[in-house]
This record gives sequence, C-alpha cells and structure tokens, in this order.
Amino acid sequence: MLGLRSCLTRVLAARTFAPQVCSSFATGPRQYEGTFYEFRTYYLKPSKMNEFLENFKKNVHLRTAHSELVGFWSVEFGGRMNKVFHIWKYDNFAHRTEVRKALAKDKEWQEKFLIPNLALIDKQESEIAYLVPWSKLEKPPKEGVYELATFQMKPGGPALWGDPFKRAVHTHVNRGYSKLVGVFHTEYGALNRVHVLWWNESADSRAAGRHESHEDPRVVAAGASFY
Repeated sequence: MLGLRSCLTRVLAARTFAPQVCSSFATGPRQYEGTFYEFRTYYLKPSKMNEFLENFKKNVHLRTAHSELVGFWSVEFGGRMNKVFHIWKYDNFAHRTEVRKALAKDKEWQEKFLIPNLALIDKQESEIAYLVPWSKLEKPPKEGVYELATFQMKPGGPALWGDPFKRAVHTHVNRGYSKLVGVFHTEYGALNRVHVLWWNESADSRAAGRHESHEDPRVVAAGASFY
C-alpha cells in the first residue's frame, strides 16, 4: 500500500492519445491471478474542491476499513482541473461485490463520507484494470509528484504492443529518469487503454529527467520501436 492515506498528494494530469471506445464487457487479456485495481475518477465542482479534499482526508478511514486504497491524488496542472482519482485493490470480483454490499450497510460511511461528497461531485468514472504481467506495484521512497500517462493502444492487446512498450518503459526506468509505480491495462471501461503511473521527487526533477531522456539515444530508440 502506498503511503498516501494521510495526505493528499498531487499528480500531473494524464496524457491521453486517440479517441476512446468504451464497453461494459470484458476485453483484453486477464491476469492469471484474480487481483485487479479499480480506477475511480471524480470531477468536482470548482467551488467544492477544497471541501471534498478536507472531507476525504477526515473520513477516508471509514472507506479503507472495507478494502485497500492504493493511492489518492488530486490534479495540480495539465488536463482538466478540479479532478481527483483513486485506485482501489481487490482480490477478485467476488471480493469487490462483498465490499459494495458491506458499504451499503455501513450507515456511518454513508452519513459522514458518501452523502456529503456526492453533492460536491459533477461527474464520476470507473475503470477496472490489471497490472501487466511484467509490472508489479512499487512504493515510492517518499512523497513527491506523480504523473499518470495514459496510452490508447491499437486493438489486439499486449500480444501486439506488449514487447516494444515494455522495452520503452524499462529503458526509461533503467536509465533512472523516473521511478515506475505500476503499469495497468484496462479490462472494463475504455478499451485498449494502458495507464503508466510514474513518481518523481519534484516537478522540476521530472522536467529535467524528461529533457535528458529525449537526448538519450537508448531511450529514443526504444520509444521509436513502440511508436
């Protein structure tokens, strides 16, 4: 579990490519294990952002009593503002069903967390994703800034794009330009979408790493093989 429960850590907004196709049905490869991650994105009313963050910080323990929160982030710059997203971990779909049933009976959570926050939210989105087979969830060494880079892949799944994408990500990581938290492939929601969550010590260190990586022939070559 990432140490993000007690503080609100800001994230650089996602970089998304190409139109998205959505479906309520499963798509793409499944992991052999049942563990999956739910990405929940909330778009807040501009005047209610601070109120939502304070309520979340104060009462999130009522929600984490039921299942594991990987992390919670608010957008600082880039993309749509007044947005937060959080990632929840589940052992399998039966586990998620039991959690939702328990929450429906938890009056304290509903009264202190759910009902007050619903009035502050303008729009909600949810995606179910698995870690790709060659990625594991990593814990950053300390607080910092995060970037969620989102890629819209060609249909066909990791069998089509997996190896070159893996080389591009690992080359970037091995050169030390950024720390990888996890790579996720969507199963429900927008199809053929991959989320890459990066950690950097600061926004300036992220900018410096990007500048250096763009001049590194090994990173450039790995990226060219993917694109």
